[in-house]
Amino acid sequence: MEFVILLVALVLSLSIIFNKRILKRPKQPLPPGPSGYPIIGCLPEMLRNKPTFRWMLDYMQAFSTEIACFRLGSVHVITISSPELAREFFNVQDSVFAARPGNMTGRLTSDGYLSAVLAPGGNQWKKMRRVIVSEVLTPSVHEFLHGKRCEEADHLVRYVYNQSKTGVAINVREAARLYCGGVIRKLVFGKRFFGAGTEAGGPGFEEKEHMDAVWIILSYTYGFAIADYVPLLEVFDFDGHKKTLTNAIKNLRKYQDPEIDNRIEMWQNGIRKTNDDILDILINLKDSNNNPLLSAEEIKAQVIEMSIAVIDNPSNVAEWSMSEMIRDSRILERAIKEVNEIVGKKRVVQESDLPKLNYIQACIKEAIRLHPVAPFNLPHVSTEDTIVSGYFIPKGSHILLSHLGLGRNPRVWDEPLKFNPDRHITNGSSQVVLTDSQLKMWTFGVGRRGCPAILLGSTIMTLLLARLIHSFSWTSLSTSPLIQDSNLFPFMAEPLMAYATPRLEPQVYQYLI
Repeated sequence: MEFVILLVALVLSLSIIFNKRILKRPKQPLPPGPSGYPIIGCLPEMLRNKPTFRWMLDYMQAFSTEIACFRLGSVHVITISSPELAREFFNVQDSVFAARPGNMTGRLTSDGYLSAVLAPGGNQWKKMRRVIVSEVLTPSVHEFLHGKRCEEADHLVRYVYNQSKTGVAINVREAARLYCGGVIRKLVFGKRFFGAGTEAGGPGFEEKEHMDAVWIILSYTYGFAIADYVPLLEVFDFDGHKKTLTNAIKNLRKYQDPEIDNRIEMWQNGIRKTNDDILDILINLKDSNNNPLLSAEEIKAQVIEMSIAVIDNPSNVAEWSMSEMIRDSRILERAIKEVNEIVGKKRVVQESDLPKLNYIQACIKEAIRLHPVAPFNLPHVSTEDTIVSGYFIPKGSHILLSHLGLGRNPRVWDEPLKFNPDRHITNGSSQVVLTDSQLKMWTFGVGRRGCPAILLGSTIMTLLLARLIHSFSWTSLSTSPLIQDSNLFPFMAEPLMAYATPRLEPQVYQYLI
């Protein structure tokens, strides 16, 4: 199979040897990297070494470099694990590297680049980003949707409480994803479940299928598909990425698109008259001629993007934070002491409490640093030839910032593999913020492609972890839990299973039931 792939790639890609970028001989060198083969570059190594991100990071570690170049087909993929280099790419030369590459997986996920984050650039990207920043993720809309977020936080506590009464261990990963999935569905569609859910309040078949589709899309979009680097091979789908991603998108849209079509029809027929959620807001945006600003296709593509953007990081952060806290009881006790002093035991944590929960936010930031949900940021692409730190970066290069490489860089962090929230508290009174403008770790990004959902993301992450820690005492199934990264992804190899015991006054839970 590998021989067939290489042979087809050779035949279909011969023309690139005449590409002026390859013929050009810049004075500055490319970043260090494996030499690769003529025309196809390192595609054979990419296929042999799965997951690709670990192969790339292992190469950088073996050769003690914080920047590397892997040529995949005709594309130079530049990986970075240095905050200084990251600032050069994404701050100093942001105008050169603000675009996204156009490729198969990004195109499929965004339905032809109709959404804000995955669009390469140009007028469509500007339009959709303006919609998200100016109409959806504003402070006023955040406040408007406050009640829906609280409903899902209450449902989380109610679900864990009901499970705890049965004496079974709680699947913390499932509980965290239940909350995150419920939040985004409630914010966008105004409903927690697409189906009936379970009697205990957990996800039903529909929500599980929807959530499975979300994680597949997250894993396969810009997931080193062959066709992302040799577009002519897309029709063959040698690695199966296109089929897998297409099926996942189909499963996601099976639940989301009918909701959107029905809502549009309700507005057109005058059945619905007031905005209640994000979907209403998107449908009712108008252009200068008072016509709908967004087509149904644009709304559906943007909803897909929002669905996959909200779930991954908060649920991963909560699970890793809980795992590290349970393993080190001193950290957990300090976090509990903080919520006890701020909130007490006669009510649950509310969003208004979050700015005061400094240590819990430090734990969240440490989990993001040490245990990022994705190995790299979404790729940026250079729109022109340029020089960065003495290296030649050709036009069309894909720029990948290593979350693991930054957060675990021993030159930047003392004891980088140790979970130590105190490293983010510079003095006793300083307020922890989850962003990092110096790019010593990757949180919400910077520049034109920085994440616009900082307020929403921070709120969801902090409230999720705070509710779990404050509302229950946690005991691991093992007296000395061993936690480790998955071989395929940076999240935990196995879901965290722990016993939960209610720790608030009984009437608090009765109020939530």
